[in-house]
Amino acid sequence: MQTFKALRVEEQDEGNFTRQIVERKVSELPEGEVLVRVRYSSLNYKDALSASGNRGVTRNYPHTPGIDAAGEVIESSAADFSAGDEVIVIGYDLGMNTSGGFGQCIRVPAAWVVPRPDSLTLKESMTLGTAGFTAALCLEKLLRNGLQPDQGDVLVTGATGGVGAVAVAILHKLGYQVVASTGKAEQHDFLRSLGASRILDRNQLSEESSRPLLKEDWAAAVDVVGGQTLANVLKSLSYGGSVASCGLVGSPTFPATVFPFILRGVNLLGVDSVNLPLAVKGETWGLLATEWKPADLESLGTEIGFAELADSLDDVLAGRAVGRTVLNLDR
Repeated sequence: MQTFKALRVEEQDEGNFTRQIVERKVSELPEGEVLVRVRYSSLNYKDALSASGNRGVTRNYPHTPGIDAAGEVIESSAADFSAGDEVIVIGYDLGMNTSGGFGQCIRVPAAWVVPRPDSLTLKESMTLGTAGFTAALCLEKLLRNGLQPDQGDVLVTGATGGVGAVAVAILHKLGYQVVASTGKAEQHDFLRSLGASRILDRNQLSEESSRPLLKEDWAAAVDVVGGQTLANVLKSLSYGGSVASCGLVGSPTFPATVFPFILRGVNLLGVDSVNLPLAVKGETWGLLATEWKPADLESLGTEIGFAELADSLDDVLAGRAVGRTVLNLDR
């Protein structure tokens, strides 16, 4: 395979970025031990930023975004992989400053590559993608901090997004009562189908309050919003409760005091999916392929091809996307 199809983001003049599907040469890819023929990728907020010219994500253009990729090995100089092996690559520098999964080929270090678990197809792995993987990491942290199903409701903010939707589905499968927060009234049925027992309007969590503590409502929470929402979630955790924080769609900062921590002993748990050791990534993918695999994983994803990619990225950036969007690179 000498050439391949890819999304290319270019800066035409200062601050003006364009996107187009182009033919690229395999020889143009960066150095790395493993060359992968990408079959599926998925869309994430970071991809939408990169595709819009955000230099906080991608420093140099032209560039091919895509922080997720799943496919088969074409060639490998690393002993752990052979041609034909089906693999998953997420995180590290993929799609940020290294040509990513919105191209039919990637070349990456072997230390970024995880074998596809037997009970997960390539498409299913990208229906989960970084968002689903992050949701699983949030749950792992909450469980390590003692969360049990009989302790009360678990709140998920931004529940119609990728992380939120997968978190709702996994929590429900594990026997938890899930309260889903969203601003999309038309998606209540979707959230109920994932297992949400109750749905909360996001405005109820984003109202400013000068009170240092609020009513104890949640045994735990998964928060992708940050800002005032995260502050209110912390104030309303039950004694000893925890919130796993993994996003900033509302704001990267939040107004807070130490009162929830010193009067209720709550925990703020940070979650990163990018630079985890490869062994940890493999273990988490193993959980997602088995006992944590959402019951109806297919319903979480919408498949698109290259022709729909630009519009779908705009939807992600504008907050219009629901669930997961999976890119089939053979379409």
